[in-house]
Amino acid sequence: MAAVLAGCGGLEVIRIGDNVIARTGLGRSQRLILAGHLDTVPPSADMPLRRQGDVLWGLGAADMKGGLAVMLELARDITGDRLGVDVTWVLYAAEEVARAHSGLLEIERAAPELLRGDAAVLGEPTGARIEAGCQGVLKVDVVLGGARAHTARPWTGINAVHRLTPVLAAVASYAGREPVVDGCRYREALQAVRVTGGVAGNVVPDSAVLSLNHRFAPDRRADQAEAALRELLAPVLDPGLGDRLEVVDMSPAAPPGLDHPLLARLCGLTGHPPRAKLGWTDVAFFSERGIPAVNFGPGDPEVAHRADERVSGEELVEAYRALASLLTA
Repeated sequence: MAAVLAGCGGLEVIRIGDNVIARTGLGRSQRLILAGHLDTVPPSADMPLRRQGDVLWGLGAADMKGGLAVMLELARDITGDRLGVDVTWVLYAAEEVARAHSGLLEIERAAPELLRGDAAVLGEPTGARIEAGCQGVLKVDVVLGGARAHTARPWTGINAVHRLTPVLAAVASYAGREPVVDGCRYREALQAVRVTGGVAGNVVPDSAVLSLNHRFAPDRRADQAEAALRELLAPVLDPGLGDRLEVVDMSPAAPPGLDHPLLARLCGLTGHPPRAKLGWTDVAFFSERGIPAVNFGPGDPEVAHRADERVSGEELVEAYRALASLLTA
């Protein structure tokens, strides 16, 4: 990536760890950040990379090697006086893992000035239409207490695993909010993703842990989402037995940011109305720092991480044309 960008001309190219930053210095009145992550989820043996016609199949094809390919092509094709804005390309590592390892955080620690701009576009797969903002993520462990006993005399103990039943029922009956923010409808969700508990085959368990994943809309802060989750589960928890909620991880939501002129223009260039990003992306990173950002790139977001993940040449061209028009305006 660094070698390709260095060969484009007119770009200052910086390498920080596994991250590559390239930027113009034309003195334009606005700077647009084009950002994308370099990593993908791991493949398996039954998910080989292959090309059929103009369609590339394989994990990472849409999420988000397609977006990276568009960015590199823009860097090669549109330079100098053709650019109506200054551009910073940010190609960063470790988006698909825990947030603590994020390449964006690594860049920020080393050289925060490289991440300054007026607006940002994340090349996530969106079907070449704007997916605005993103939902936040709250990861919580529900820890339930009990009392040990021999399984031959279970009435002398309290089975913590059995006590999961009403908690799971409350989670399963959760009705997600669907707030509309700046014309984009978000859809909140709550899912149980892991259960652990038990000591041995002949012991009534005195502890059980239910891991939850909560997606919350950008009209709520993380503390508000946490408070709502605690309120939902309070009736089925018993603090006297040591029941508690432990927040494991949190990633904030981001508002749509469509009122920025550059992003509003990109929205018009796509020919499609914007829609909400229901997942979490690094638009939240930029939004937290006062830089409005949107998701826009080739590929169907519904196939990301799946065995049939793919991106077509037509999708690449459609995304390229919209961004090229934005950069040269």
